[in-house]
Amino acid sequence: MQIKVYLKNAAILTLSGLGLRVLGMAFRVFVAAGIGSEGMGLYQLILSVYTVFVSLATAGMNVASTRLAAQSLARGRSMARTVRRLVLAAGALGTAAMVLQLLLAEPLARFLLHDVRGALGLKILAPSLPVMAVAGALRGCFLARRRVEPNAVAQLVEQLVRMGVVWLALRRFSHWGAGYACAAVLAGNTVSECVSCLLMVLFARRDAGLRSRGSGREAKRSPFTRRELAAIVLPVEGSRLLSSTLQAAEASLIPLCLAIHLGDRAEAISRYGALKGMALPLLFFPFSILSALSSLLMPEIARASARHDRLAAARLIETTLRTAGLFSMLAGCCFVLFGSQVAQLLYGDAQVGGYIRVLGFVAPFMYLESMVDGLLKGLGEQLATFRYSLLDSALRILCIVALLPRFGMEAFLGIMAMSNLLTFGLNTARLLRRAGLKPRLFAWLGRPALFALAAGAAGEAVLRCTGGAPLGLAAAASAVCLLYLALALGFGGVPVRKWNLCFQRGKGSWNPARVQGKTKPQNSA
Repeated sequence: MQIKVYLKNAAILTLSGLGLRVLGMAFRVFVAAGIGSEGMGLYQLILSVYTVFVSLATAGMNVASTRLAAQSLARGRSMARTVRRLVLAAGALGTAAMVLQLLLAEPLARFLLHDVRGALGLKILAPSLPVMAVAGALRGCFLARRRVEPNAVAQLVEQLVRMGVVWLALRRFSHWGAGYACAAVLAGNTVSECVSCLLMVLFARRDAGLRSRGSGREAKRSPFTRRELAAIVLPVEGSRLLSSTLQAAEASLIPLCLAIHLGDRAEAISRYGALKGMALPLLFFPFSILSALSSLLMPEIARASARHDRLAAARLIETTLRTAGLFSMLAGCCFVLFGSQVAQLLYGDAQVGGYIRVLGFVAPFMYLESMVDGLLKGLGEQLATFRYSLLDSALRILCIVALLPRFGMEAFLGIMAMSNLLTFGLNTARLLRRAGLKPRLFAWLGRPALFALAAGAAGEAVLRCTGGAPLGLAAAASAVCLLYLALALGFGGVPVRKWNLCFQRGKGSWNPARVQGKTKPQNSA
């Protein structure tokens, strides 16, 4: 893969991701103003159950489509047959998930969410599952083709349609109560997913690479076997499904345990909505930059792993961890310094700002854990991530039941911090063993932490001088970013040269010989 192609795709995904995050934050602010913190809590509860069925419909096929399409391209097999089989499999899973959600909407709302208002929202969301599954399979095929433009355009249109539908729906139903207001917001999700799927189908029909029949003897062979598909889908489906089920159970327990602590169900749902619906989306706003990198890395690492080229994969993984650590530490520094002011500007809620400042200290580990999870899936380590996710979810539920009724939201913030540190440690240790790398915590986190301390001190001084006004906030944030970047460039924190060494110019393939300065590539079985 040529470095120019990679940088082009990374730039497209980053810019589109930032645009989507900006639109998403504007959408969140608008929805929060329209339905309030209690409505946001109910909205998040419905989404937690919906995520279980989304995992059933899409989780395994999203990963499988990327890996199997990349495999078909590498083997010279028919992409037309590959895409058709992937779309059929995704459609079948999505339809099964839709039927289950429609049948279980009423009992889930009553016995899991403890709020019958959630049933209507679940029924409205159900038709989005088949189209979401098909669109996800096509996105994976485009990523394998190293084409990111269709994905970016479809997601941008999807977000704009969602915002338009929600705006129209809230004008009509916002005064009908939190239940109908949430249903109006969720209707925008279903409509936008249908539009996004239609766009992806149109892009696929016009893409010559996805319609190619292959050539030679390989073109007549099956693009992949059922065993290959099941080997990818079942572990990912199992891990995501169990993980999302436990997360749904956790989501239902949080307001329940908070209500015991506060003595008020409505206040408990409001605090849950402030954290899950307002603080966490803002906390993950900058992650669009790293998520673009993660999306592009999975098929590349899959190719290197398929060729048993551990040396090339190890070089890329190490460079990725350094880049992710550098970026995530800057994001965490900004959240700790400016989280309260930004939350006040966006939501007018000091409570949200307090959540953001506390979680800003663990944001670097949240970001890195998400990156490591994607890298492990590229190496085919779905079972390992499944085990760690299961352990983490079980411990979180036990801690919620034991601590929240007594200590309230402060306990939950501590549980979130410990949970992310645990999963980061387990996933990173597994990744290093799989890739044959030694831990370099100072290069990945220690050095960026020193940069963040210096830049944060300068930002705090600017913030005090300007009094916290919006212009002063912008000046302080600019000072932090500029000083941090200057320190990173001056002290070798930015691995630009290492990224360049990960790719061979010209043929678009990994070149471990170039990485090590040797004349022949070294492959290990």
